[in-house]
Amino acid sequence: MCVSFAFGQVARAQEAITTPYAGSFDDAVFAVENAIIDHGLKVDHISHVGEMLARTGQDLGATLEIFKAADVFLFCSAVLSREMMTDDPMNIAHCPYNLFVAETEKGVVIGHRSYPQGAMQKVQSLLAELTAQAAQQ
Repeated sequence: MCVSFAFGQVARAQEAITTPYAGSFDDAVFAVENAIIDHGLKVDHISHVGEMLARTGQDLGATLEIFKAADVFLFCSAVLSREMMTDDPMNIAHCPYNLFVAETEKGVVIGHRSYPQGAMQKVQSLLAELTAQAAQQ
């Protein structure tokens, strides 16, 4: 009989790159959606993470409010995606791209994840541009 034990690494979040937003959560959501659309991209899905955490927190007996509100916008650029996956088909792991809006007791932020060096930096540049545009609205 062979018994093996695998000890995995602790899961850690990728670095989030955030920009403070001076307005309300709802205004930030509107600004992010407009920035995405203004670049000729289509929002595929909006994940209401804040609502999900509040709902499941009640079910689990959790009392900590993680976010006052939080949404994640999922979208893709066919041009960039094709280029990224031509460079390395495993860049599919980074698709779809996303921007998030989150409100905590510290305020509202707009952000995105940090991508690895190389070809994915073009995607990170797009996300930074969209974030900056939304933050100025």
